[in-house]
Amino acid sequence: MPRKTFDIAVTDFGQSIGLLVRRARAAAASHELSWTETAVLKHLAKEGPATTADLARGQGMRPQSMRTIVAALEELGMVERKPHATDGRQVNLELTAKGAAVQKSVGDAKRTWLAQAIAQLDEQERETLFAAGEIIKRLVEL
Repeated sequence: MPRKTFDIAVTDFGQSIGLLVRRARAAAASHELSWTETAVLKHLAKEGPATTADLARGQGMRPQSMRTIVAALEELGMVERKPHATDGRQVNLELTAKGAAVQKSVGDAKRTWLAQAIAQLDEQERETLFAAGEIIKRLVEL
């Protein structure tokens, strides 16, 4: 493949992935949470209790910025503070029942939209897409 064609293909691919992610996020937008708030809920659901510093590291941001996100989620009743099991100076954040339900609902909305979109493809396109998904997974793990 000539260099320019390869560069254009890479750009087009990146834009396509970005559009896919935005459409999936839009499918779950009824909860009106920011991307970072949603990511925090997902992290807590998957990994369990975490400190503000842990959450900030996971999102690549400063703990001071994460405190604002956590405060908003706490005000919405989606997370709660609990004493750290081994370090009395720290506090863990945990999902509340409401937070877990919202996190599940957001994930379900994204999966439902994606499943409906994929269902409109023919069998060969679905097989190609799923094979591409495995390749994308390998790229992310490099």
